[in-house]
Amino acid sequence: MASSSSSGLTFKLHPLVIVNISDHYTRVKSQINPPVTSTANTVSSSTNGAGNGVSTAVSAATRPTRVYGCVIGVQRGRTVEIFNSFELLYDPITHSLHRGFLEKKQELYKKVFPHFYVLGWYSTGSDAEESDMHIHKALMDINENPVYVLLNPIINPAQKDLPVTIYESELHVIDGIPQLIFVHSSYTIETVEAERISVDHVAHLKPSDGGSAATQLAAHLTGMHSAIKMLNSRIRVLHHYLVAMQKGEIPCENSLLRQVSSLLRRLPAIESEKFQDDFLMEYNDTLLITYLAMFTNCSSTMNEVVDKFNTAYDRHSRRGGRTAFI
Repeated sequence: MASSSSSGLTFKLHPLVIVNISDHYTRVKSQINPPVTSTANTVSSSTNGAGNGVSTAVSAATRPTRVYGCVIGVQRGRTVEIFNSFELLYDPITHSLHRGFLEKKQELYKKVFPHFYVLGWYSTGSDAEESDMHIHKALMDINENPVYVLLNPIINPAQKDLPVTIYESELHVIDGIPQLIFVHSSYTIETVEAERISVDHVAHLKPSDGGSAATQLAAHLTGMHSAIKMLNSRIRVLHHYLVAMQKGEIPCENSLLRQVSSLLRRLPAIESEKFQDDFLMEYNDTLLITYLAMFTNCSSTMNEVVDKFNTAYDRHSRRGGRTAFI
């Protein structure tokens, strides 16, 4: 596999595609039937002669789950923008996609998004496999140069980049034989307002393990702290660079100085009187909503206490003939 592509295409990937692939993988993984492994173990304990077949079943059950689908979008000149995706049916025996299902989905999407075309396909895994090239070649009659989007579902805490890789196919001569291989392509994330709102909503969803509001607040503050820390480190790098330039240790770059000057001109606008008024207004509104939520929660708690007290006092009054307290 070559290190990078030489086609010169610019790829723009929208977050909706990543969300769709992740959702597809999560649903398929959760629908896997777990009794396959237990059944195989039962057969293994009861019969000794079928050990090879059982181990094959166990290995097939523990094989990483992979999902497949198509990515759609538009291509304007040398810029390829991937907007959306849809799922496909895959036959693991023949390593091929269900062609009728693909054509039906393509026809339906064409009615809703007439300007979108099939740009390629997607899958999940840590790296491209040999069987992926069969699917890639099968889609060349729809798009002569399809794009392959690969999502790695394995979580790596040390990795800071998105676990998404985009491949193109190029014809290379290997050992005197022309072969079609996958090559890496760089991409950028492109968003619209609706996608930003959706991604923000997904990011603030309550954890499935029943995490409290304090847990969500801690996660939010941790993200804010990381962002501020990264901003501080970048400002320090810029400051050290300007100091070194002023001392004559590095050559002067007028283009960089113009960018820094443009950035610094924005600072007085932040310290303006209008900004302070708007900031204090937002701050007071936030405090007011917080206090209102606290009072509402306190009133609800008091009502519950009163209801419990009346219930207990009413039982006591029935025995003693006394009236209710409230």
